[in-house]
Amino acid sequence: MSTFQIVNLGLPKTGTTSLARALKIAGFRVADHRIRPRQTKTPELQDAFVADLLYRGYFQTGDPAAFFEDFAALTELSCLRKGKSLWPQMDFGLIDAIRKHHPDVRFLASRRDSWDVSQSMLAWSDLGTDRLPASDIPGLPEGYGETSRERIQWIDGHYTHLAAIFAGDPSFLEYDVADPKSHSLVATHIGIDLPWWGQVNANTQNRAS
Repeated sequence: MSTFQIVNLGLPKTGTTSLARALKIAGFRVADHRIRPRQTKTPELQDAFVADLLYRGYFQTGDPAAFFEDFAALTELSCLRKGKSLWPQMDFGLIDAIRKHHPDVRFLASRRDSWDVSQSMLAWSDLGTDRLPASDIPGLPEGYGETSRERIQWIDGHYTHLAAIFAGDPSFLEYDVADPKSHSLVATHIGIDLPWWGQVNANTQNRAS
């Protein structure tokens, strides 16, 4: 049975790995993009993508958290590899199911300047150059996403969508990782002290488009 407490709905390259580390150091059991074999003794969960498990739970039981054992936090939901293009953070039905089955969950939306996110995606392996434009993604159909303008419009649209979904809902916090107050904002929102707050998994190159 899941013990869901925190779900991050931010896009890739918005500090999701850093958030995962901060929560792990604070004592949470965190699933970030996929579940590593060292994190569970359950064979079905080893190397499973978070997105796959969310959709399996959603469609098989109605509860997206049904197959997460006692993982308390999810920090990177999407999956764009091995022929899969899954974006739970853009799926209203799935988000609404989490809210209904787990009303105490605290939602986060990690964010950076949209240009910086776009450039980071471009510089991260083949994410911006191949995988985004070659995939069918909510708000970014196949054939789009190769230019900075298209990526930025898609990024902005995602956070506008989240703002509409959670309008006036105190369980939701969008935060900018560049904001000096982000540490205290997140800690206050989830109600837990965060002993560590920093940056990991940063790009080492800067490419223009």
